[in-house]
Amino acid sequence: MDVKEIAQELVKGCRDGKAAENLDRLYSANAVSVESVAMSGDGRTASGLAAIKGKHDWWDSNMETTGGSVSDPMMHGDDRFAVIFEASGKEKATGKPFAMKEVAVYHVADGKIVREEFFY
Repeated sequence: MDVKEIAQELVKGCRDGKAAENLDRLYSANAVSVESVAMSGDGRTASGLAAIKGKHDWWDSNMETTGGSVSDPMMHGDDRFAVIFEASGKEKATGKPFAMKEVAVYHVADGKIVREEFFY
């Protein structure tokens, strides 16, 4: 797949609730994920597909998402794209509500996502 096809598949998977299912298909085994701030004591960077899957598992275990949106991908050259995510819900442990908006920038090489960066 080229970068535009990967971008479209990622967005479709997020909209259809299949983001985790897309990880094996769209991400490199050595992909890196970088958050704006440290999450749950694990630091800002998750290296490798297993660590990225762990981030998804952590989110699903700790947050209940009740609404949100995923923008169309915004292309940048032949190796990057960005997506705007909005989400609302509550923390499962406390019931505390949240509303968030973030920009994700994805870097693609050799037909796979190799790096994702989140800005919020």
